[in-house]
Amino acid sequence: MDANQDTLFNPFGMDEACTNCGLCETRERVVHGYGPVDAEFLVVGENPDAAADASGVPFEGTAVLDVLERVGFVDRSGDEVVPENAFLTYLTRCRHPERGPTDEEVLACDGYLTAEIRMINPEILVPVGERVCRALATEYTTRRPEDFDIETDHATTVRGRGFELVPMHPDPTPDQQTAFVDHLGALLDRDYRQTKGRRGR
Repeated sequence: MDANQDTLFNPFGMDEACTNCGLCETRERVVHGYGPVDAEFLVVGENPDAAADASGVPFEGTAVLDVLERVGFVDRSGDEVVPENAFLTYLTRCRHPERGPTDEEVLACDGYLTAEIRMINPEILVPVGERVCRALATEYTTRRPEDFDIETDHATTVRGRGFELVPMHPDPTPDQQTAFVDHLGALLDRDYRQTKGRRGR
């Protein structure tokens, strides 16, 4: 799978007409990953909301983008959202207007997320929300999924397998936003890069 960095939208050319699950009947579009393919940070949400479904930009109109802008990972000074050193994506790529995704729908999209993580090979994963933390736990950490609590784990560093994870609350309060900005700032001030099995940057 080759990257097409001429576009921030779906740069790996993943199936935009996917019919792997029933969510294809309720979506406006498939919202695949968005951002630079050489990003060191990969931000993973649970599923697109109405704004992301309409625009194709993950986290459009949410506090998550506000936080990422504060740490310098998103530029919204122009007419579009431009991620800088952060790739934005989801567990599931399609929206249901009345509910979150089922376990089966998450599983149906797993191949897309796994491919993005492998192709980007980020330094840091930012799981947004407890469900995302638990979905990533088995493959990418040594913690049990049920041990994650987003209220406790928000703005902390979790050691992973080849990555560090920095969980974020999906709807952070102003105090939680500041805590995340401060924590990530401290992380950026030190050498956060993993050396074991990592490529040079």
